[in-house]
Amino acid sequence: MDRVKDLASKSAAVIFTKSTCCMCHSIKALFYDLGASPAVYEVDHDVDMEWALRRLGSNPAFPAVFIGGKYIGSAKDVISLHVDGSLKQKLIEAKAIWF
Repeated sequence: MDRVKDLASKSAAVIFTKSTCCMCHSIKALFYDLGASPAVYEVDHDVDMEWALRRLGSNPAFPAVFIGGKYIGSAKDVISLHVDGSLKQKLIEAKAIWF
């Protein structure tokens, strides 16, 4: 759990992914389209990391998205924030994108 929090706090936007996850790819593409360059950690073979993310409430565990060091959620949570317009604002506040 400490490793997840440490990695999540090192960048304005962080996405924990698995290379075979189509929703992970979609969320990364959304962030890039919004102008963010998130730190991306592919944890394909790290079972401990997956369990730590699940303990944070990420279910399914991937993608797990952090903005400004705070856990935002998985794909459905990020998409909901994008649809209601607050994702971009969160990225601006965390200095992941500038306007």
